[in-house]
Order: sequence, then C-alpha cells, then structure tokens
Amino acid sequence: MKRNMRCLFLVMMMLSLLVMSGCDPKNETGGSSAGSSSASLAGSSPSSSGNAAKSSSAAAGKDEKLTIKVYYPNEDGTKLLASTRSVRLDGKDKYTAAMESLMQGATDKGQVTIIPKQAKLRSVKVSDGVAKVDLTQALRKNFVGGSTGEEMLVGSIADTLTEFAEVKKVQILIEGKPIESLSGHMDLSEPIGRMESLLQ
Repeated sequence: MKRNMRCLFLVMMMLSLLVMSGCDPKNETGGSSAGSSSASLAGSSPSSSGNAAKSSSAAAGKDEKLTIKVYYPNEDGTKLLASTRSVRLDGKDKYTAAMESLMQGATDKGQVTIIPKQAKLRSVKVSDGVAKVDLTQALRKNFVGGSTGEEMLVGSIADTLTEFAEVKKVQILIEGKPIESLSGHMDLSEPIGRMESLLQ
C-alpha cells in the first residue's frame, strides 16, 4: 500500500514538473512577435521617408527655373537681339523650354517676332552636339518673309539653342523630316552652326 502511494506521488511530481516546464512565463513567443512587429515598423520607416524624399525631389525638379537667352530680330531686320528670360521647366528639358519661350514671341522693346504664331513645336532632341528642332507644317505655310526674314528666323532658332554649350549645330525639321529650305533662300539640308554675324 505504501509502495503504491509512493509510486503515485512520484508520478504526480513528474506530471507537475512537465506542466511547469511547458509554461512560458516570459511570453517569449509574444516578445518575438512584438519584436518582429517593431522590426517591421522600423523597416518600413526608411522606405516611407525615402518615398517622401523622392516626392520632394520630384516637386523641386518640377518647379526648377532656368535663366536663358532667346533671340529676336531688331525692327529693321539687320541683327538679332538677345532677350534674357527666366523659364520654369515643369518637367521639360531645357532645350524644349528655351524653344517654347522663343516661340511665345518678342516682349522687349525694339524686337520683333519672326516665327509665325501658327507654328507649333513638336520636339527638340539633342544628340552628338546637334539639336534637331521639329516644327509643324504651319511654319512653312505661314512664313511670309524674304531672304532676310528667312535668315533671321533660322538665326533666332540657331542662336537661341547654341547658347547651351553642348549644342554646336541646329537642324530644322518639318513634321519630323529634314527640309532643303524654308522659302528657297537658305540651305537647311545640313545642320547649321551659331550665326554670330547676326549678333554684331
């Protein structure tokens, strides 16, 4: 009887030890979960701040301003005069911004607009020192100047874009295609350089 009682007592002791060893008083699993949650939050924080930085950078790029020079003929058509302007890029490249500003027309006293208002800019692409300026057919259709007017128009585009040091020559395209001339007075089949003679 005593032996049976002793065996029963030993079994109870072993069971209680097993139960106690199964407990998790430190809540290590929960701690691990909390740790992974904290790590997850910490991990997402740099990403969030990175996205915010990118957004801020994009906004800054969109609002970026640039000081440029655009050229227009003087009133008697003997030379080109520079007009200094501050333009907002609004996500555009500087060459496009400069051409769009030029095509808005003359605003300074003593200058005249030479590019027809009906003409629209299709694109400006710069490669290997050559700026290819693609304009709509309206440029040719609405141009009414003679040889001097053609020289002034081409010069205003060439001298505006060659203000950028990396642009050495300019080629005028109509609807994406090279042209031999605008109205028969100048050879435009090849890119032309800066027309310094019109600035003197």
